[in-house]
Amino acid sequence: MKPQWIPLAFLLTLSGLFGTFAEAEVEQKLTTATIADPKTFNLLVSDETSSSAIVGDLFEGLTRTNPKTGIVEPFLAKSWDVSEDGKVWIFHLRDDVRWNDGTKFTARDVKFTFDAIYDDRVPNSARDIFIIDGQKIQVEVIDEYTVKFTLPAPFAPFLGSLGIDILPEHVLGESLKNGTFTSQWGINTPPNKIVGTGRYKLAEYVPAQFARLIKNPYYWQRDDQGNQLPYLNEEINLIVQNIDTAYLKFKNGDTDIYFPRGEDVEDLKKNQKNLGITVKEIGISTGTEFVVFNRNPRHYVKNGKTDPKLTWFTDKNFLKALAHTVDKEGIILSVMNGYGAPAVAYISESVPLYHNENLKDYEYNPDLAVEILEKAGYQDRDGDGIREDKEGNKIEFDLYTNSGNSVREKICVILKEDWEKKLNLKVNYKPLEFNSLVEKLVNNFEWDAVLLGFTGGLEPHFGANIYKSSGKLHAWNPRQEKPATAWEAEIDQLVDAGARELNQEKRSQIYKRIQEILHDELPLILTARPKVFVAYKNKIENYEPTIFGTYRPELIRIKP
Repeated sequence: MKPQWIPLAFLLTLSGLFGTFAEAEVEQKLTTATIADPKTFNLLVSDETSSSAIVGDLFEGLTRTNPKTGIVEPFLAKSWDVSEDGKVWIFHLRDDVRWNDGTKFTARDVKFTFDAIYDDRVPNSARDIFIIDGQKIQVEVIDEYTVKFTLPAPFAPFLGSLGIDILPEHVLGESLKNGTFTSQWGINTPPNKIVGTGRYKLAEYVPAQFARLIKNPYYWQRDDQGNQLPYLNEEINLIVQNIDTAYLKFKNGDTDIYFPRGEDVEDLKKNQKNLGITVKEIGISTGTEFVVFNRNPRHYVKNGKTDPKLTWFTDKNFLKALAHTVDKEGIILSVMNGYGAPAVAYISESVPLYHNENLKDYEYNPDLAVEILEKAGYQDRDGDGIREDKEGNKIEFDLYTNSGNSVREKICVILKEDWEKKLNLKVNYKPLEFNSLVEKLVNNFEWDAVLLGFTGGLEPHFGANIYKSSGKLHAWNPRQEKPATAWEAEIDQLVDAGARELNQEKRSQIYKRIQEILHDELPLILTARPKVFVAYKNKIENYEPTIFGTYRPELIRIKP
């Protein structure tokens, strides 16, 4: 639900497994692959899909958004009532839901989850989403299966936001009281201690090798014939070194589903019959691949001295010059094999209601970029082939991305070459393991520039943790006590206004203005969005992937 850092250019999310078909003697098991180990099993405090890709299917929310229609549907809540002013919501919960340890799910678990979200000792991105006009939502338990939410103001994305994972009070309650919640459910926690209401439970996790999920014996969903779901009994997520390995494992038949890079698509299409697979295009990615420069004074201002990099990275002329030297068409052709589109607005064209189609891209024009740098005072003053700023500091910085993601690695190589050869800057390219990179971005802030991506989705407010200056994933300068710039202050106000606005057209204009500001100020320099393909074995039934997620993954099964 919340935007997260993604380790793959094409997110490997999936789930589902099999069921109880007496007539089918086939093994109801599904195998996929990912290129990063989980950082934690405690998803409330995670910011990366490497964790949710492994244990995301262990948890559920009160609602679920249908990825085909965009409509929010009941899930752990079977129905709800809302007051005329839109501020009071009463949710009626299902009474047939159990946690995977057999304990009943109740309204107390819902209240507990929001207590954890709002606890100042628990750093989490969900709080950025659920703070409305600077105030918390009041959550009250009415009875065992009824919970009341009182909002400080009408909140347009409220129903959709209740897709957030609900956590078990009986397992984590004590840790929230004693202040150890954040350290709970680390990756060394025994699998049977990870308790959710989702269709699977964690059975086994071997670092750098695999995670094995098995069917939750208490799962509540049934099919039309009354059979317990999911149909799949087991799901294996292999943890591989890089995308090349993931690709080979799929071609070798070791995995069942693979999201191919552009360079893989034609080969897989050509061999569909031999491999017994289907290759399907599902749309332009909702995610965003970008370069971000560190603007965090906590990293660059020390002992009263300011590192000159902070001056460069907050200089719009410097950023515009680099934006004009991002060869998006070249990236699409050489890295994505033609299967992509230039990323111009922060919200993808796959979400037309909020996508700002009027923004003019920074054309690829190195000559113009050089002219901008020269006028701004970035010149090669000593004739060594590298520009200096006005104070004589050489323009040199580190550029990171996550190792193992060949798409991002190739884009970084292109950027380094263009920025060095055409702009005479010094760029030190440093691929780094995904979770180590996230640690730099979220906790120690020791970085200069990063090429990474965020997930995207239908609801723009779920990007509040990125947009708001106080947001945990406000990548260029997170968790500000007050906005460092006037344009960040304006975005803060717009995010609050967008959350309150119930008129869809007016709301659309608010998010288009946010994209306009980001486009002009360039805290993120966008690159290109891939066309997303999926390849899967023909033995899989009821698999309906969309650009916004998999439709009813609990129905996936293996053909008899």
